[in-house]
Order: sequence, then structure tokens, then C-alpha cells
Amino acid sequence: MNVIDLIEREQLKPDVPAFRPGDTIKVYSKVVEGGKERVQMFEGVVIVRKGGGSGESITVRRVSHGVGVERSFLLHSPRVEKIEISKRGIVRRSRLYYLSDKVGKAARIKEKKAAR
Repeated sequence: MNVIDLIEREQLKPDVPAFRPGDTIKVYSKVVEGGKERVQMFEGVVIVRKGGGSGESITVRRVSHGVGVERSFLLHSPRVEKIEISKRGIVRRSRLYYLSDKVGKAARIKEKKAAR
């Protein structure tokens, strides 16, 4: 076992849920404004999940006031407080960059039905 792997394994968050590109998630991140710190929620579709280990990152996209907004988060960063899964999507790609060109109803993703 490599020493770097051991140190990296200690820094991983144990409470990261299992999600894939196409899922709609809520990411609660800490934001510093002036001297105060607050938690801000960003909800959108996961476009891409890159990397592995402590350097793993996700890109989340949502449309706000008619403008597409993409934001990247480091998954195991102390700035990310928690992640909740809202919907599970059905997609056949691991990187959904084509959603950047789509607007409105064309940008929808089919939703997985809950198992009963």
C-alpha cells in the first residue's frame, strides 16, 4: 500500500451518495461572503463526473432565468456540505455535454420510475 494512497483515503468523505450523470441532485456548498459563511443550494442535472479519489469532481447544470448555468464541485471538498439526489435519469452517455445546446423541453431527461 502506497503512503499517498493511505493519506488520500483518509480524506475521502464517507457520506457521498451513489449518483450518475443524468441524475438531478442538490449540492449544498458553503459560501463565504465578507466575514460570514452560509450554505447555498445548487440544484441541477449532473453533466459529467470526472477523476477519482480525492480529486473527483462533478459538473452540475441548471437553467436560471433562461440562461444555462454550469458549476463544478470537488466531490470530497470541505466546502461541499452534503449532496441529495432528487431524480434518477435514464441516459446512455457518461458525459452529457450535448445538453448545453438544448433549451426548454428539448433539454429534458427521462426519469427512472421508483421500484415498488
